[in-house]
Amino acid sequence: MRPSCSRQLIVFTVAVVAFSAQTGAQDKRPMSFVDVLELPTIQDPRLSPDGKQIVFVMEKPDWKANRRVGNLYRVNADGTGQVQLTFGEQSASNPRWSPDGKAVAFLARRGSDEHNQIYLLHTDGGEARRLTNHPTAAEDPTWAPDGASIWFASNDAKTDEEKERDKQQDDVYAFEETNFEQQHLWTVDLEGKTKQITSGDFSVTQYELSDDGRRVAMMRAPSPLLEHMRLAEVWTMDAGGGNAVQVTKNQVGESGPMLSPDGASVLFTADTNEQFDPYYNDKIFLAPAAGGPARLLLADAPFQVENAQWSKDGRSVYLTANFGVHNELLRVDVATKQVTPLTKGSHNLGGWRFSDSAGLHVFTRNSAERPAEIYTLPAGGGGEPKRVTAVFDYVAAQFKIARQERLTWKGQDGQTVEGLLYYPTDYVAGRKYPLIVATHGGPAASDRFGFANEVQVYAGKGYAVLRPNYRGSTGYGDAFLRDMVKGYFKQAHLDVMTGADAVIAMGLADPDKMVKMGWSGGGHMTNKIVTFTDRFKAASSGAGAANWISMSAQSDHREFRTPWFGGTPWQKNAPIDLYWDHSPLKDVANVKTPTMFLVGQDDPRVPMPQSVEMHRALKYNGVPTKLWVAPREGHGWTELRHRLFKLQVEMEWFEKWLFDRPYTWEKAPGDEKKEPAKTTTAQ
Repeated sequence: MRPSCSRQLIVFTVAVVAFSAQTGAQDKRPMSFVDVLELPTIQDPRLSPDGKQIVFVMEKPDWKANRRVGNLYRVNADGTGQVQLTFGEQSASNPRWSPDGKAVAFLARRGSDEHNQIYLLHTDGGEARRLTNHPTAAEDPTWAPDGASIWFASNDAKTDEEKERDKQQDDVYAFEETNFEQQHLWTVDLEGKTKQITSGDFSVTQYELSDDGRRVAMMRAPSPLLEHMRLAEVWTMDAGGGNAVQVTKNQVGESGPMLSPDGASVLFTADTNEQFDPYYNDKIFLAPAAGGPARLLLADAPFQVENAQWSKDGRSVYLTANFGVHNELLRVDVATKQVTPLTKGSHNLGGWRFSDSAGLHVFTRNSAERPAEIYTLPAGGGGEPKRVTAVFDYVAAQFKIARQERLTWKGQDGQTVEGLLYYPTDYVAGRKYPLIVATHGGPAASDRFGFANEVQVYAGKGYAVLRPNYRGSTGYGDAFLRDMVKGYFKQAHLDVMTGADAVIAMGLADPDKMVKMGWSGGGHMTNKIVTFTDRFKAASSGAGAANWISMSAQSDHREFRTPWFGGTPWQKNAPIDLYWDHSPLKDVANVKTPTMFLVGQDDPRVPMPQSVEMHRALKYNGVPTKLWVAPREGHGWTELRHRLFKLQVEMEWFEKWLFDRPYTWEKAPGDEKKEPAKTTTAQ
C-alpha cells in the first residue's frame, strides 16, 4: 500500500531536518584567536529591588581604541526586553539601582572628566547626568537605604602645594611613603553636593552599609598599597563618621566586612585559621560589632570561601565556595553550622549577589559549552538556575567547541590531584595528539570548568590541553594549599608531571610532543619545569619568577613569601638557602627546552628583571630563547593588540619546535586591507 501524501511529507521533512543538522555541524569551524578576543564579557549583574529587571555591564572589543569598552545593559528577569543603556568610547561600570528602582547610578568618564565620576540614569528614559565633579576618581558607589544620597570611595586630592611642586617638577618623593594618596569615604546627594565621611592617615579599602544605613563596616589599612593589605583591619563606625571601633587586630588581611541585620555582628572572610596564622583557604569569621574576639564559623570546611552575605533574618549566611574545578552557592545556618548546597554543576559562578527584597540570587555562570551568562536562583535554591541572557547563542551555532572533562590522578606521593582536560575539537579515539600543559597563576587559585577562550583555539588546532590544579591550589583543603609552606616546589611541579603522564597513559597525548605554558604563578611553574625536565619540546613563561631572593625586594606583593620560605631574606639567620634552592635560576644550567618569556614593562607584581634573568641565562647557555616585552602593560596585558600578539607568538613558538612548520598570523579586525598577515617561523 502506498504511503499517504501526509506521511511522505513527514518523511521528507525529517530527512531535510537531518540533512540540515548534518550540514550545520559540518559548517561549524574552530575558533580563531580573533574570535575569542571578539567575545563579549558579561559582568556585575544587579537585580532591581522588585526583582523584575537586571542591569549589567557588557564589555566588547574596540580595536580602533585598542581596548575593551564596557556599557550598561538592562534585561527583564525573564530574559525579554534586553536593551543597551549607555554608549560611547569610554567604559561605564558599577551599575547600582536606587532603592525605589527608578534610577541607576554608575561610574563613567565622559567629556571633560579627568577621572571616573558618578552618573545617574533614570530608568524611564533620558540622558544620564553627572552627579559628581570630584577631583579624584570615584569608586565603589553604594546607595544609602533612603535613596537620598550615594556613598563612594575616593583618593585624597593633591594639595595646592603638591600641585605647585608637580608643576615645577620639584617632585622627588619618598618611596612607598609619599607617592600615594589615602582613600576615604564620601557621600553625594542627588543635587551633587559631596561630603567627606572619613579622613586621616589611613585608607578605607572596602566598606558596606548596614541595612538601615546607620552604621558602616569597613576595612582600614595604613595605605592603599598592596603591600599593606595584610595590615588592614575590620572597623565599624556610625554613618556620620563617629564612634569608630576597631574589630580585629592581627597580621592577616580580612575582606568583605558586613554587619548583621541586627547590627550586633560583623561577618568577614580571611585566609587564616582560628589562631589567625597566615596562608590558609579563605574562611568565614564572625565578630562582635562593638569589638571582641572573632570566631570561625566553619572550622573544617573542605572548600575555600569566596564571597559571603547575610540572609535577611540574620540566621543564615549565603556564600560562594571554591571546590577546585568548580564552585557552588551554599547556605550556612549560623546556629547549627549546617551547610546546604544550593547549586551543583560543572561550572564557575561569578558576580554573585543576593537580593533581599527580590528573594533571588543573581550571578554569571560559565560552563564548558557557553561563556558566562546571567542566571537567577530563588533564595532557598530548588532546581536549576534560570538563564536570563542569551548573548552567546551564536557560539555553539557557529563554532566547534572543545570537549572538557575533569581528570584525576595520583601525585608522586599518592595524593589525589585533579585538573581539567580538553580534547582536540576533531578528536579521533586512538589517535595521539600534541599536549599543552598550562598551569594557573596564584598559586592560591584553581582552574575551573568554563569556556576557556584560548583553549578553544588550541583545541581547534589539534592540541589537547591539560590544566592541573597542582599542590598549592585552593578549594582542596588547607593541607593541600599549605604544601608550599617552607618550600614552594615540593610537590607542585611533580603534580604537573604526573598529570601529563596520566594523559599519556590514556593514549591521548603524544609523549614526544608536549609543550608547557603559564602566566604569573603559572610562569613560576614553567620556569621550574624547564630546569627540572627536558620532556617538553618548547615552553612559554609569562611574568614568571626566576630568583625568589631578588623577587622579594622587587615585587609590590610579598605577603606569601614568609610562609613559603619560613621568613624574609633580610632577617637575622635568614632562610636564604630555602629561597635559593626553590629559585628556578639556581638550576638554570639544566635547561635544554627552547623557552620564550613574556612580561609587561611596568609589571609591579613580577617585575621585568625576573624574566630578564631567565632569558639572559638561557641565551648565554645557548638555549633558544626570546623575551617579549609589552610597553605600558602591568601584570596582566590588557591592550587588544598586545593580547593578540601574545597568543600568536606562543602558538608560532610551539608550532616551530613541535613540527618545524610556519604559523600564519591572524590579522586584527580593521587590518584586512593592509599587507597580508605574516607567515613566519620563530627564531
